[in-house]
Amino acid sequence: MTNNLTLDDFVAGLPKAELHVHIEGTLEPELMFDLAQRNGITLPFNSIEAVRAAYDFSNLQDFLDIYYQGADVLRTEADFYDLAMAYFARAAADCVRHAEIFFDPQTHTDRGIAYETVVGGLNRAQLEAEAKWGLTSGLILCFLRHLPEEAALETLEMALTHLDKIIGVGLDSSEVGHPPSKFARVFARARELGLKLVAHAGEEGPPEYVYEALDILNIDRVDHGNRSLEDDALTKRLVASGLTLTVCPLSNYKLCVVEDMTHHPIPHMLKRGLKATINSDDPAYFGGYVNDNFRALTAIGLIDQADCVTLARNSITGSFAPDARKAALLKELEIYAG
Repeated sequence: MTNNLTLDDFVAGLPKAELHVHIEGTLEPELMFDLAQRNGITLPFNSIEAVRAAYDFSNLQDFLDIYYQGADVLRTEADFYDLAMAYFARAAADCVRHAEIFFDPQTHTDRGIAYETVVGGLNRAQLEAEAKWGLTSGLILCFLRHLPEEAALETLEMALTHLDKIIGVGLDSSEVGHPPSKFARVFARARELGLKLVAHAGEEGPPEYVYEALDILNIDRVDHGNRSLEDDALTKRLVASGLTLTVCPLSNYKLCVVEDMTHHPIPHMLKRGLKATINSDDPAYFGGYVNDNFRALTAIGLIDQADCVTLARNSITGSFAPDARKAALLKELEIYAG
């Protein structure tokens, strides 16, 4: 190993990108309580321990119920700035060099929070994180799939005056019963605007949802994509296309997408030649940031040092960072990995 490092230490210093993290899902209970106090909000929990105890999910919807409840403490530009800075500090400590961050404006605009308030706070944190840690980033505006497409179209129009602050659009929230095809028009409009396109598909939804994301939405990257492995033709297509999958191991376990970590599909994805990456999804809720997700797999021998390097390389090449930034990060990774 590099400089005789343990695998844990190797992961700790591994330069990497994070491509699948929901900023609202980085809201730690301590910050939730701080913001609630600052904004005069009464939480339905009497302690931080009570919040953590509530993080016992049996499926995606259980998680989403408390996720939206927690987001209610986010009211001001300062709140969104503090939220993002807390994430960037954790990411920098994990040697994340570039992050592409999902945010859900509808979660906030539906509560009467201005879009400008949300993106203003996040953008200010982005600029500070780059100045402070050299951590570059991009924002991906996600549409809530349980809402009508008309609401998504309205949200995209709302973003037009701040288009320079986002790099793409995505699709998240409740997957089952809300296929990608439901959002064909808004994704076509986003493509016309020159934005990158990603979508959650094949987490709880079937392989058919991945096909729809590819063929109807014309996505540039698949978020999750685990269930693609159930369809051999789809798997071969994803391998041939080189499309990146943003996989989230601890999230998969916490939401019962996998029975236990020993059954996680990452090793099989790599063996098949899929361009998989490791990400944290909603780390405050799922028990770990990006390095915790790597270690959840290395600790049980599912991936080794070479796999970690492959996953880190995939995260860099699969990012939407400018080519010069990718080249610099790949060089850093090459030097680190020896």
